[in-house]
Amino acid sequence: MTGSVFYGWIVVAAAFLVMFTGFGAAYTFPAFFEPLSREFGASRGTVSLVFSAAGFLYFALGALSGRLADRLGPRPVVGFGMACIGLGLIAASFADSLASIVIFYGLGIGIGVGFSYVPAIGTVQRWFLAKRGQASGWAVAGIGIGTMAAPPAAAFAIEHLGWRGTYVLFGIVVLVLGALATMLLRASPAAMGLQPDGAATPAAAAAGPPAGMELRAVLRHRAFWLLYAAGALNCVGTFVPFVHLAPFAMDQDLSRSEGVWLVGLIGVGSTLGRFVLGGVADRIGRGRSLSLVMLLSGVALFYWIVAQGFLALAVFALAFGLFYGGFVALIPAFTADLFGLRAMSAVLGVLYTSVAAGTLLGPTLAGWVFDVTGSYTWPIAICALGCVLAAGIILKLPQHLAE
Repeated sequence: MTGSVFYGWIVVAAAFLVMFTGFGAAYTFPAFFEPLSREFGASRGTVSLVFSAAGFLYFALGALSGRLADRLGPRPVVGFGMACIGLGLIAASFADSLASIVIFYGLGIGIGVGFSYVPAIGTVQRWFLAKRGQASGWAVAGIGIGTMAAPPAAAFAIEHLGWRGTYVLFGIVVLVLGALATMLLRASPAAMGLQPDGAATPAAAAAGPPAGMELRAVLRHRAFWLLYAAGALNCVGTFVPFVHLAPFAMDQDLSRSEGVWLVGLIGVGSTLGRFVLGGVADRIGRGRSLSLVMLLSGVALFYWIVAQGFLALAVFALAFGLFYGGFVALIPAFTADLFGLRAMSAVLGVLYTSVAAGTLLGPTLAGWVFDVTGSYTWPIAICALGCVLAAGIILKLPQHLAE
């Protein structure tokens, strides 16, 4: 405890800050889309590859960073990740080609978020049991608020500093806030003589390993691979709006600023989803809730196909953000329900390689299909169908496996 405040909530705040800075930096990409395309004369499919490469890396590397965090504790791993993000953004300001942007931004954001996200959210799971969904939701709300605040802030900064100066500014901010977040993280309540959710316990009683399945046992379990397949299907479409909603809006003669604000509205909806849906899921079942938000994400994507004008696109952005936020809040909590906490960060890391595959495929293929056909209809429809199939898979899984 810290005074009358359970230290687990300090850990939630630290994880929130990690998500806010890391994903906020990543999701500034829509503000840079048009300046980079103009600067280097690149097509939408090629520019989309910058974000997709970063997204693939930061989810794929969770398999490594999760195991490192289980062995070394979260602080050195998260600290390394936040440093990579900040330095990668600063290095990107010196790029003289789009390939350089892919290297500096892609590797900086990809490695940085890959080494900070899974260890931070995995640590939160260890501090809570009864309120795990709520705690996860509040922690990953940092992604939603970062998505809401960072793209408009980046667009404003680009107008005044140019895209190169904006990369330097954001890199410095990430380094400062990342250092603060890293200092606040603590690996587990056991190390502080506590139990999950704040019950004090003798140090000897708290010292045992957390309950749950070892990573090898999890990887042999059919439920894990069904969950993995659902994650991949859902996430083919999850990141398409983050990259293509702004250019989609510009195709309807909306301004670049309006397009960037639409991406920010995804962040508004996402923040609501993370704060609200995690707590609701604690009461009605995290597995059923996860299935529902996947299904509704698919419905929202189908609506995007026919949405015309700023107001209709704003409705889509808010709704999609709400369900995306619920997905991000619930997937780690439901995974902990299924397999326990013994190898939580490592399990999450392997699971998020499914998200990596979807992140690499979705935005890049949507851009390339647009370059060929001049339309986003077919890629969005395929993404929506993937979400619906993912919801059906989750609905068939048990609510709990490990005790």
